[in-house]
Amino acid sequence: MAELPAKPLPVPNADTAPFWEGAARGELRLQRCAACGQAQFPPRALCAHCHAPAPSWEVASGRGWLVSHTRVHRPPSPAFKPDLPYVVALVAMEEGPRIMVNLRGAAAEEPRLGDALRIRFDPPAGPHNIALPYAEAEEEPGQP
Repeated sequence: MAELPAKPLPVPNADTAPFWEGAARGELRLQRCAACGQAQFPPRALCAHCHAPAPSWEVASGRGWLVSHTRVHRPPSPAFKPDLPYVVALVAMEEGPRIMVNLRGAAAEEPRLGDALRIRFDPPAGPHNIALPYAEAEEEPGQP
């Protein structure tokens, strides 16, 4: 049997490097505009709301809720075939922006809109030390 190709990993650039540096440490980082106060994701050089330059970076809570999802049964490339089926989720973050990530664990078995989720990160991998984000069910208070 032929070996599967590796999954493609993002390559950080000037706009995204702080996000990936935080991800490698298990931190979800978002940008916030000093001019209008809006938080944004994905990272970019200008505020998506008011176009002010150089939004600052902040560590986000990592908490959000499920606003949409789809279960993938056909892989976008052969590298994703072993993961089938998997759930791609749109998560509305507590800070405002939305992030699209894979949904894992019990939350992926029967996803429900409004489910409380937490963003986590895979261990860093690849030449750029990329830790991919994913979402799982938010633990109840008092749970380990």
